[in-house]
Amino acid sequence: MNLELRHLRVVCAIAETGSVTKAASTLGLAQPALTAQLQRIERTLGGPLFERDRRGARATALGELVLSRARVLLPAMQGLQDEAARLAGADPTPARYRFGGVNSPILGRLVHRLAAAHPQAQITTYASWSADELAQLVGGGRLDYALVGVCGDSLPPAGHGLTWREVAMEPVQVLLPGGHPMVERDEVRLVDLRDEQWVAVPGDGCFGDCFAAACAREGFTPSKMYEADVRGSIDLVEAGVAVALCQATFRPVPGLVTRRLAGAPLGWRLMLGWHPDSAGVGFAGEVLDTAVSAYTDSLAAHPDYLAWLLRHPEFGVRRPAPAGPVPGGAGSGVRTA
Repeated sequence: MNLELRHLRVVCAIAETGSVTKAASTLGLAQPALTAQLQRIERTLGGPLFERDRRGARATALGELVLSRARVLLPAMQGLQDEAARLAGADPTPARYRFGGVNSPILGRLVHRLAAAHPQAQITTYASWSADELAQLVGGGRLDYALVGVCGDSLPPAGHGLTWREVAMEPVQVLLPGGHPMVERDEVRLVDLRDEQWVAVPGDGCFGDCFAAACAREGFTPSKMYEADVRGSIDLVEAGVAVALCQATFRPVPGLVTRRLAGAPLGWRLMLGWHPDSAGVGFAGEVLDTAVSAYTDSLAAHPDYLAWLLRHPEFGVRRPAPAGPVPGGAGSGVRTA
């Protein structure tokens, strides 16, 4: 007879109850059947596991050895079964969330909400300037979800089999130093910034094409474009060296101001992607709803923008989201400076 986990459970039950009769009752077996099973286990292991008399059953030295191993193996096997069930979507509580983000304005709020709702879940984040890299990592099973931006009606990265859903659509704004002459205006025409130098964060998207096209529609070609990370971009704007395009929900920075571009010539669409065959698909609806809530939370710091959204329902959270995987397309969108 080969020793199995069920046999170890029998040994543990006898040791815990101190009696074959009580163990039989606990396991739902007849006492003679459990006695016969114990005898088969002892023959397999080569000796008695318990000394039994009127006072009950006490483990022998061999029994103590078996019990010490069983008390490690049984919880480990149960843990393996529980984790496998969660990853297969059989458990309604997720074991983990693995996010990738391209300069996302809502990732922190999204993580905060999920951590509060699922305190036992493991939540990790991965940053990349490349939306295509994130899509590849999700498609390969190394991430569960990707938060990326796309320019206007452009499509998110294709070729990795991901399902994409829109979280929100924002008008792109301009970030200016506090002393800039345009800060007195509620809206700034893009053409009025034709002599400015610009700064943008790196990325592999449609930012350059979308921005250049918007400038061309206004009859000019943009001046020099700096490239820097978020902190570097803010420093360049603070120094008055450049202005930057930014998301409408860009976190306020003392000394800097954001202004809407008249006519909303540029849009930034926040997208959430996942693979339809991954373990994360079972929680994708919840994650999407949480992302929308996180975006809504971010509006509290921007009352003027929130009032503007009420007059422009084509922006903000739009429902319903497009159904099914999004084929084709490329681009990671306009990014916050």
